[in-house]
Amino acid sequence: MSNVEAWDRAADKFVAELDAPIDAVSYGEDMPDDRELRLVGRVQSKRVLDLGCGAGHNAVALALQGATVTAVDGSDAMLEHARRLANETGVKVEFRASDLAELAWLRADSIDIALSIDALVELEDLDRALRSVHRVLRTGAPFVFTYSHPMALVCRPDDAPDGELPFGRLEVQRSYFEMEPMRIERFGEIFTLYPRTFADIFSALGRAGFGVDILAEPQREQSADPRPEVPRVIAVRARKQGN
Repeated sequence: MSNVEAWDRAADKFVAELDAPIDAVSYGEDMPDDRELRLVGRVQSKRVLDLGCGAGHNAVALALQGATVTAVDGSDAMLEHARRLANETGVKVEFRASDLAELAWLRADSIDIALSIDALVELEDLDRALRSVHRVLRTGAPFVFTYSHPMALVCRPDDAPDGELPFGRLEVQRSYFEMEPMRIERFGEIFTLYPRTFADIFSALGRAGFGVDILAEPQREQSADPRPEVPRVIAVRARKQGN
């Protein structure tokens, strides 16, 4: 089963458990949002692409701040929730069902800001996706994205099932340099992730014509758990360097 099919099946459960704000771009549960990280910044009157929009919370947050938002996801079930949220909030967002790496329907050099939260790690062909984003962005425009932190994918509690993120006593249970896909369970469904090293991610950005100006490793804001923690994600702001 593909990741899109898994999200179609998991959508209702995901939304039921989701507690995401719509007053700022969110980088994940218990993570600082864009009011603190300031990777996206001001979006008023800008055209923004939300790639892998899920249930639509970031797309709605951007629209509420005055952006013209195009939000893309492969899962029809997730897009149904996203459209419902936009209607309930009273904002206009253009939602589109599409392969995240296939953006030929967007004009070149037409997007002011691209955003992708927790979606790129599910793509087997990262180079293709980055080339597509590069084509639609204006020169100098930012691409803000998160990617599962390489250490979060190799370290787990010693008693954790495969794929569970690490919040207990940690052991390295997978080579940092192992590039074979990982299969993890979320919301009762199996998803495939594609681990990459920092070098892999930076090299892919360079090949696609991006330069990185910010790299962040956000720390969870609230945790009553005294056990060791490793970063969940890396947050990157890259800019299109040229055509």
